Amino acid sequence: MGMTFAQKILAAKAGLDSIDVGQIVEIEPDVSLSHDNTAAIAKTFAKIGVSNVKDPDMFVIVLDHTVPASEEKYAQNHKEIREFVQMQGIRRFYDVGVGICHQVLPEKGFALPGTLILGSDSHTTTYGAFGAFAAGVGRSEMAVLYATSRIWLKTPASFKIIVRGKLSDPVSAKDLILNIIGSIGADGALYKSVEYTGEAIDDMSIGSRMVLCNMAIEMGAKNGYCAPDKKTFEFLVNRAEGEYTSVYPDDDAVYERVLEFDASALSPQIARPHTVDNVCSVKAVAGTPIHQALLGTCTNGRLEDLRIAAKILKGRTVANGVRLLVLPASQEILLEALKEGVIDTLVRAGGLLLNPGCGPCLGAHQGVLAPGEACISTANRNFKGRMGSRDAETYLGSPATVAASAITGVITDPREFF
Repeated sequence: MGMTFAQKILAAKAGLDSIDVGQIVEIEPDVSLSHDNTAAIAKTFAKIGVSNVKDPDMFVIVLDHTVPASEEKYAQNHKEIREFVQMQGIRRFYDVGVGICHQVLPEKGFALPGTLILGSDSHTTTYGAFGAFAAGVGRSEMAVLYATSRIWLKTPASFKIIVRGKLSDPVSAKDLILNIIGSIGADGALYKSVEYTGEAIDDMSIGSRMVLCNMAIEMGAKNGYCAPDKKTFEFLVNRAEGEYTSVYPDDDAVYERVLEFDASALSPQIARPHTVDNVCSVKAVAGTPIHQALLGTCTNGRLEDLRIAAKILKGRTVANGVRLLVLPASQEILLEALKEGVIDTLVRAGGLLLNPGCGPCLGAHQGVLAPGEACISTANRNFKGRMGSRDAETYLGSPATVAASAITGVITDPREFF
């Protein structure tokens, strides 16, 4: 009997020929990631009784959540992290301004096919877009990795999600994943390994695959996976930090569920407050007033996302009373967008450019919501209080939907601009 991607990669990392679903294995990740929560993890690590991180080169640390520091407590947190990194000899440290960890780690060549990546952030699942087994872990687990470089993992059962057909502009990967989550439910794939496959996936860019894997956690998945192909390998040219070997599921692998979706029949989708699986077509809520539009974050802050928004906004102006926040996922993306004139278009339309980072997505700074306000966002979560006031509302949509809505001042189907 064949093995799924999750079974094959965990078996290989554990030094086993085969592995069963539910089997617990002890493994050593190739890469471990943390961000602004490194300060808290370092405090837990100190309590273990080990003075030195066992393998400093295993860790990538990115300051991205509240950057630059918005108040003293965040400044102190960043200071402690810089001191810890220096003391422990952690070379792969990216200070404020480089970007969001989920974009920086692939750009710097650490998200490689066939690798096992663990991070103290739930959206670590993003790196499955490169054919890695990538999953979030808790802070205490990360502290143990600092000390021992090893951890236990339970082998997840797997779902295969087959997406047939082809997405038609301006429908995007964000619309697709919202539709999938709306169909499966926020806990419908709890602790499952989700393998995305089919013609639509093959047709997608790396950035679009990152959207799917980033939001796998929003249906409860342990990890998401897209099979590495020519696009993957081309992205990694002059980036990859070391050699890699791709891992693919066996043709006769056994899946707990196989689900099929038709990309060609999909319309723009939106997640209504206050859960990511509260999904409907954009047309169903068209006309809902908004006060803020957020374009960017680790989910949709890549160049292709900024481009589609600029295409819609070019020669137009953001509606009175609406704040359009533009949040590139990394410095690399920002520089490319500047070079192409994309940022010029967005700013001339009325957009406010923020520095690369998580910004208002987590409700810490740079555009939190007041009571009674509504925001349409390309981020990955819309929980009550996520972006500020618990009496505010957040809708999740694609970059095209966000741009169209920013122009009209109400939630708008972006196909009206095509």
